[in-house]
Amino acid sequence: METVLSGIRPTGNLHLGNYFGALRNFVKMQHEHNCYFFIADYHSLTTNPAPVDLHGNVRQVLIEYLAAGLDPNICTLYIQSNLPEVAELYLLFNMNAYLGELERTTSFKEKLRSQPDNVNAGLLTYPVLMAADILIHKANKVPVGKDQEPHLEMTRNFAKRFNRIYKVNYFPEPVAYNFGDDLIKIPGLDGTGKMGKSEGNGIFLVDDPETIRKKVMHAVTDSGPTIMNQEKPEPIKNLFTIMQAVSKPDTIAYFEEKYNKCEIRYGEMKKQLAEDIISFCSPFRGKILELQKQDKYLHEVVGTGTEKAKASALKTIKEVREIIGFKRF
Repeated sequence: METVLSGIRPTGNLHLGNYFGALRNFVKMQHEHNCYFFIADYHSLTTNPAPVDLHGNVRQVLIEYLAAGLDPNICTLYIQSNLPEVAELYLLFNMNAYLGELERTTSFKEKLRSQPDNVNAGLLTYPVLMAADILIHKANKVPVGKDQEPHLEMTRNFAKRFNRIYKVNYFPEPVAYNFGDDLIKIPGLDGTGKMGKSEGNGIFLVDDPETIRKKVMHAVTDSGPTIMNQEKPEPIKNLFTIMQAVSKPDTIAYFEEKYNKCEIRYGEMKKQLAEDIISFCSPFRGKILELQKQDKYLHEVVGTGTEKAKASALKTIKEVREIIGFKRF
């Protein structure tokens, strides 16, 4: 069974884009592989070194991933900062990471442009920490988006470099886990781009029905088609994409026909879409609200996940120390 690892940034509430983008696949994946899922609270400090409520965000993400179906009895679910072994491996990898290769990463250059007043060492060595996260469990596969593929390539470089320097075949060279057709990109309600928290165009799993209705009714549309079977412009295509994710086939077919015949009424479509989203999100919202009251259970989940992750991490660090040549006097 292959080992798969994925990190989760503690950014607060999860939206439909998160669910259809990866989370739904994580729930399936945990039954097929040896899966490690961690909440990347160290990583969150690179762009916001003084978060308003780091613990609250970590807690909320933990709750929502549990509500969406991650089973702590099947997968290993833990918090990054609870594993000091990650920080040690990060330090050891940094000793063989070169300034030039780190400065050339696309993400670092983008951060130089977007946050010139906060160019910290954590941003520069972000790929090294990511490599430590992955290789601490000797993961074979990592679900990553296009923007993270260069970092995964660097992880392979660090693994090969360690193996070459110390003349061992210890670390694997992890590859990207491809969800293929199961990965659905959910667009935002503003008619452009993907759904995201920072863009303010998302529908969250914890949103109450009235909030969902208001958001959907404010979604961007146009004046309607003027030619039968005409191609849909981006804002309308986005609404149909969301509908395909949450609505029944006959509902989609009905509004497709109305659009193609130039008979569609967007108000009617939005009302139906809102109700379908409410039906989809309600079970998640119910579980989220229930889990928010269960501090003891959350404590147990984190404790169990930390124990399982630490067993793997301690083994790796012990073996890496022996390979490098650290010995106790």
